[in-house]
Amino acid sequence: MNIHLRAGLGPPLLFPDVELHSETRSDGAILLRNRLAPLPVTTGLAQRLRFWAHRAPDRVFLSEADGEGRRFLSYGQALDEVISVATALREAGLSADRPLMAIGPNSIDQAVFLLAAMMLGVPIAVVSPAYVQPAMRPWTKFSAVLEQVTPGLIVAADPEAVRAAMRGSRFVGTPVTGLGGREAVARRGGADGLIPPLLLDAPAKLLFTSGSTGMPKAVINTQRMMVSNVQALGQVWPFLQTRPPVLVDWLPWNHTFGGNFCFNLVLWYGGTLHIDAGKPTPGGIGQTVAALRASPPTAYFNVPAGFDALLPILEQDESFAERFFERLDILFNAGAGLPASLRERLQAVSERACGRSTPVLGAWGSTETAPCSTILYFHTRHAANLGVPLPGTEIKLAPTADRAELRVRGPNVTPGYWRDSAATSAMFDQDGFYRSGDAGQLIEPLVPEAGILFGGRLAENFKLLSGTWVNADEVRLTAVAATAPLVSDAVVAGEGRAELGLLLFLNEEACRQHLERLLGDELFDGPAASHPLIRQAIASGLGEMNARRAGSSTRVARFAIMEAPPSAADGEITEKGYLNQRAVLQRRADLVDQLYDQKTF
Repeated sequence: MNIHLRAGLGPPLLFPDVELHSETRSDGAILLRNRLAPLPVTTGLAQRLRFWAHRAPDRVFLSEADGEGRRFLSYGQALDEVISVATALREAGLSADRPLMAIGPNSIDQAVFLLAAMMLGVPIAVVSPAYVQPAMRPWTKFSAVLEQVTPGLIVAADPEAVRAAMRGSRFVGTPVTGLGGREAVARRGGADGLIPPLLLDAPAKLLFTSGSTGMPKAVINTQRMMVSNVQALGQVWPFLQTRPPVLVDWLPWNHTFGGNFCFNLVLWYGGTLHIDAGKPTPGGIGQTVAALRASPPTAYFNVPAGFDALLPILEQDESFAERFFERLDILFNAGAGLPASLRERLQAVSERACGRSTPVLGAWGSTETAPCSTILYFHTRHAANLGVPLPGTEIKLAPTADRAELRVRGPNVTPGYWRDSAATSAMFDQDGFYRSGDAGQLIEPLVPEAGILFGGRLAENFKLLSGTWVNADEVRLTAVAATAPLVSDAVVAGEGRAELGLLLFLNEEACRQHLERLLGDELFDGPAASHPLIRQAIASGLGEMNARRAGSSTRVARFAIMEAPPSAADGEITEKGYLNQRAVLQRRADLVDQLYDQKTF
């Protein structure tokens, strides 16, 4: 074992040596496989709940806000409630043809239904609550989801919103009940004859693609997919097995990051998940801070937008930073590339708060891979390093027109899309690898153990008028780093044009702090992001970036600051808080045209 020591307080973190098998094929494709042998999958998540209920019945499994306090559910209580609800669901006549559907924010009630369906062996479709909100009228995405799933029962946090969204569909007669009223569904003491089935390769959960380029597709998640993932995590992160993880987490369970990575990791290793009702927004970050103060995590998982929202508070509030880092083993980013500037700020505030640099790790995967395919468990200087394949997972770097596509084969890969044979057939190549649509390259071609560098979405890359390819994600990350901490995120424009342009979304709190340092007590009436000094600072940062770069495909010629935040209802921003580049460009096409009418900065 390699020992990665942390300076200052805290025990050392142990990681295994990184050893890969690498093969380069005649067509230029590179195959990578971890030399750590994967563990066999012999049980499912519902059975794991039973294990911990017997091993540690009084340990807190889940907690959530409840009025002025919190509601707690132990492993023993969770098993009793799951068995009771599973018995009632069996009486409801649910089946593979008539699955259960759950719609609502993360909650203890949803967790009980989720595990009850798994105990019963019935697929559960976990659907975004945004799909049934009035802003989504006429609810075309929700109608598409209903057509795919044909649910036998819907449990929802807001049953009336679901019924309203169903009125125009042919599923108006499907029963809908409240998540919070599961006592009406449960049958106490009705577990006779309920033998948890072990269906490792049957559909267990249905999660949906974002639908950013069409209607959402239901991705089949099996027990083998999910369990192989969390077992492999424990092989490369052995600290999970020595101390049950404590998470404070907002990531939505209808997405694979929150619903598979975070939830399943806690359950598998007997940890505690404190459900965070906040979000990385100006209105929601306060709840996140309160939750983190109350229960400091041992591992903290987030997306770049979440770290961007949290960092100004960590940097300004010394006592909160000390509380946050006091028992933290790792910081973890996924969902989108982490700008180098955010990583550097995280490490700096960690060193000030606790005298050590908390490891900032990452991974790569998708809804179709439950979710991890690669993982970091070694030191790297690259913020966009995706790590190396998980044990049992093979990665293919398949050459395309301008770069290599990341493809995946292994027990973590979905058997396909629910009731969509055509889409399923198209998702695999001739060797059975899942085509991810993401680009990547070896950081050091002769040393694959150094990791894979993320190259952005192939669909987001484009050509300039000159025919030169643009790596949009690399430009985005570099520009955000060059303007840190003022810019939260950027959208790269320029397809079919001579020069690159940026649409910028700013961090209002960071802009306000910047103006306070420059202006002192002088008042400014209006959003800080609109002050001329902010634009001047951004232009200076981008100018310095351009001075270090050559060629039209890497240098930014113009930028525009967005006054309106990205719209979730219009698909510009996902529930995980990262930008849908193409949706922003399409919705703001007029602003892009105006951007190219103006002079360069």
